[in-house]
Amino acid sequence: MYRVLVANRGEIAVRIIRALREMNMESVAVYAVGDEDSLHVKLADHAVCIGNANPLDSYLNIHNILSAAEITNANAVHPGYGFLSESPVFAEKVENEGLYFIGPTKTTMELMGDKITARQTVDQAGVPIIPGSKSSVESVDEVKELAESLGYPLVLKAASGGGGKGIRIVKDESMLEQAFKEAKSEGNKYFNDDCVYVEAFIPVAKHVEVQVLGDGETNFIHLGERDCSVQRKNQKLIEESPCSALTPEKREKMCNDAVKVARASNYRSAGTIEFLVTEDAYYFIEMNARIQVEHTVTEMRTNVDLVCEQLRIMQNGTLSLRQEDIPFEGHVIEARINAENPEQAFRPTPGTVQRLHLPQGFNVRVDSLLYSGYTVSSYYDSLVAKVIVKGDNREHAINKLKVTLDEMIIDGFTTTADFLYAVLSYPPYCEGDASEVDIKFLERHDIIKGVQHG
Repeated sequence: MYRVLVANRGEIAVRIIRALREMNMESVAVYAVGDEDSLHVKLADHAVCIGNANPLDSYLNIHNILSAAEITNANAVHPGYGFLSESPVFAEKVENEGLYFIGPTKTTMELMGDKITARQTVDQAGVPIIPGSKSSVESVDEVKELAESLGYPLVLKAASGGGGKGIRIVKDESMLEQAFKEAKSEGNKYFNDDCVYVEAFIPVAKHVEVQVLGDGETNFIHLGERDCSVQRKNQKLIEESPCSALTPEKREKMCNDAVKVARASNYRSAGTIEFLVTEDAYYFIEMNARIQVEHTVTEMRTNVDLVCEQLRIMQNGTLSLRQEDIPFEGHVIEARINAENPEQAFRPTPGTVQRLHLPQGFNVRVDSLLYSGYTVSSYYDSLVAKVIVKGDNREHAINKLKVTLDEMIIDGFTTTADFLYAVLSYPPYCEGDASEVDIKFLERHDIIKGVQHG
């Protein structure tokens, strides 16, 4: 009997626990003070408090999580996304305790978590990377040499960076020395690593990612792409599949390249390869070595339960699915519902659910942590629900998602639902050229006042 500790909270913890129940595996929820009434705690077979509400005391506290695993006799850990999900230290400590880590190995995480070794690995696999340095740059003079071929603007990035930290856009040589110092300093401050590398600056592109599954041994497959270009401050708001801007030839090549990356990194479990896509080319950005928020888009389009596949890889040591087993049907769109106020610069709006209606219907899915009376905490990410629909084509899917959002009721605090409805109704998004919807789309278009529906 498997007993899996879910080292997370919120909607992803609920999602994982449901999969465990379906596969007749026991679940252990961990929770912080204040989270004891959370849905994931109510659904789990066992629950352990692991500390105070501050994530450093609880969901990021490796010692407390492993202690919870020990006292409940768990034999596996699922990290979800965020928190410790991409920590090689956590993965190693889990496996040192004799537990199975449901995700990639520590070695893979270290390889793909360091942006420089990731670029080298991907380049050697024959997959296009953004033009730039092949290793860390040690001096401003070295960057100047690269700038002769790359031109300005260029980007300096911390090798261990993430979340927008340790990145500097250099518009001309006069900015170089200061930007170099800042990127190194920020890398050292946030990641204890002052190595930086150089990339060409790509101002306008689409953000397209490919879902992969692997068993870390011989079988690696893709499950198609997701277009995640509708973003605000690097936070994805709407995701869809397929990406309408890709030709069939470009799609096939990019998805096959994603499999090459998975194979080159000996990837185990579910992961995502992210690309920047321009009109003429595409480039590897990074690998997300975990399940992602938007895995649900792929699940609806392929009818493959990615979390259950992660659990089967744990059970069997192999991935039984083959590339030819994966069907691709219809057009799927997801809207992330956050407890935020778009008219107040997306300020978080924690509060208590007074009235709740989550929509249903044919090819409609809602993943959420909400129930009537639940209080959304101010300590954690503001995501409260994901609404996913599948239509026959993009136009049908957009209309279905609008109908679904219109039906949804979340009373007690402000959410981003009206804003997302406005985006879906905005002609350049719903009727325009697919290439117009790139990562700067929301910056170029003032949709905040948008459409008030309902």
